[in-house]
Amino acid sequence: MDKYQLKLFITGHTLYSWRAINNLRRICDEELGAEYELVITDILEQPQIAEDEKILATPTLIKESPPPVRRIIGDLSDRKQVLMGLELPYQESEEEK
Repeated sequence: MDKYQLKLFITGHTLYSWRAINNLRRICDEELGAEYELVITDILEQPQIAEDEKILATPTLIKESPPPVRRIIGDLSDRKQVLMGLELPYQESEEEK
């Protein structure tokens, strides 16, 4: 299995940014274990990177590898949406049924 290469773009140290980081780390730790690398970029501190990546809204997650490249926008609280974006299997929990 190739390591997942992920980039998360946030705006400042806000609750929305914090929530996206925690949601993503929880999902990745549960589903991928050590098989991912995550780079978090605050676009207030590094606006050129955001411009180069054409980031229009934050938080934005970019899955660069394995292909194809995927983008997910939002606080990443929708587990199903995140797993589908990462192209990982999704199983509905008892609470969601």
